Amino acid sequence: MTIAIATESTVKKPDVALIGAPSDIGAGHRGGSMGPEALRVAGLMQALQRMGCSVEDRGNLHGPVNPDLPPVDGYRHLPEVIAWCAAVRDGVHGILKDGKMPILLGGDHCLAIGSLAGLAHYCAERGEEYSVLWLDAHADYNTADVSPSGNIHGMPLAVAAGHGPDGLTGLGPSKPFLNPKRVVQVGIRSVDAIEKKLVVASGMEVHDMRRIDENGMRQTMNEALDRLAALGGHVHVSFDVDFLDPSIAPGVGTTVPGGPTYREAQLCMEMIHDSGLMKSLDLMELNPAYDVKNATANLTVELVESLFGQQILSRHDAAL
Repeated sequence: MTIAIATESTVKKPDVALIGAPSDIGAGHRGGSMGPEALRVAGLMQALQRMGCSVEDRGNLHGPVNPDLPPVDGYRHLPEVIAWCAAVRDGVHGILKDGKMPILLGGDHCLAIGSLAGLAHYCAERGEEYSVLWLDAHADYNTADVSPSGNIHGMPLAVAAGHGPDGLTGLGPSKPFLNPKRVVQVGIRSVDAIEKKLVVASGMEVHDMRRIDENGMRQTMNEALDRLAALGGHVHVSFDVDFLDPSIAPGVGTTVPGGPTYREAQLCMEMIHDSGLMKSLDLMELNPAYDVKNATANLTVELVESLFGQQILSRHDAAL
């Protein structure tokens, strides 16, 4: 199956609401809490407005400070993570109820637990299913039993799929609040040894970097988007900036060499836009403490422009 391409004439630009979650509570390195402001400084709102979107910035959510403590029973900062994820859940759910597209500005990727929980509540109220396109260097399907660090930013998909403490798995309308068979991952290249078995057993569709190397980004994204189109329902895109190769995106706390190049990343985002599938978005793990002159934030904004329709030339202009 080949997905239909959404053209500028067939797609109404969404009403967007930005919401910041300035927390590095689930990460192993401090600094991700500065990510939302770095994206604003890089001109995210203005870029979306140039793309024709109506944009509201709802400011930042609030939660506990990072206590920077070791793990307890396999989890670092569990009470604080629960509080932050509950705030994210309510914020994302509120934006969706208002008929707008939420863009969550992270913050570390544990906050996606809250984003997915808010989406799950919204879809449950509508009797609708939802699926996730997970753009990341990591599978994020660890559990406390197998995580070498206890950092919850390596566990969000596992938690949403029901593997974790009640305080987190209970944030959704049911347990689990995500069907892993409705998750498609792209760009994966760092998976812990035992985590590999969990990922395979989960039924997630994973397009790792070897597949991209062998087949190219175009075929990989065609397969990923075809799968999501076939599943139907609401499609959520969760973009971890460490998806990108660190040579172009140094501003993350967990760099993994061998990620998509600038042009591969642009093609990925352009194809997501062309599919017309995306209904909500996370921008996660931007860490200005590791960045160079806000370059990673600037690149992230460029990629968001492509997600919302920026093209080198209009490929749908009959005169070309």
